[in-house]
Amino acid sequence: MRSIVRRAPATKSSSTGTSKRRGQQQVDWELLSIIGTIAFAVSGAIVAMEEEYDILGVYVLGLVTAFGGGVIRNLLIGKPVTTLWEQGIYFQIALFAMTLAFILPVRWLRLWKTWEAFFDAIGLAAFSIQGAVYATNMGHPLSAVIVAAVLTGIGGGMVRDVLAGRKPLVLKDEIYAVWGMLAGAVVGLGWSQGTWELLVLFSLIVFLRMLSVVNKWKLPRRSLRHAVNPPDRERRSRES
Repeated sequence: MRSIVRRAPATKSSSTGTSKRRGQQQVDWELLSIIGTIAFAVSGAIVAMEEEYDILGVYVLGLVTAFGGGVIRNLLIGKPVTTLWEQGIYFQIALFAMTLAFILPVRWLRLWKTWEAFFDAIGLAAFSIQGAVYATNMGHPLSAVIVAAVLTGIGGGMVRDVLAGRKPLVLKDEIYAVWGMLAGAVVGLGWSQGTWELLVLFSLIVFLRMLSVVNKWKLPRRSLRHAVNPPDRERRSRES
């Protein structure tokens, strides 16, 4: 005779606790999205003005920087890209931030340039954690969570640099994408889930990124620039 095990109905307290956790995760998600959107939108706008783009170019480059990473992430983890158009509030925040950057006096923009690495670190940390949380909530494995974190954190900046004709920061020898991978690993392993844990992780990523900038930490590299024979180099220089 097969025994039948009845599940105890969920109590009011447990359902209330679950709804509170979901609500808190939503708050965390929105906060990280706002921080990252402002930081990257202004970053893209500043790069556009440095390249002497018009106001339309400023908006295009700013939006690409702020939302490009999320689009690339959605393409790879199977999320419809059309969800981008449901983020009206973030578009408004980005447009406001870019407009403010466009009309600010030059001396204020110089101050931004002084703190550019810091604000870029804020965007990297916020979007990397956001991408990791996004992939985790969809039930993806650790590897996919790390990839989602990195792409969300650096994807927009890569597209920005390519459109501006610059060498992408992630392709340089300084440590940049590694911190996005770290954020993805911590979230994917379940070590950071609550509000304060995510805040600590966010602060840690910003701190490590700035530490690598100040101390000029670099990843190992191998250059083949001098592998060409000197006569060949001279001939090529004359031909050019």
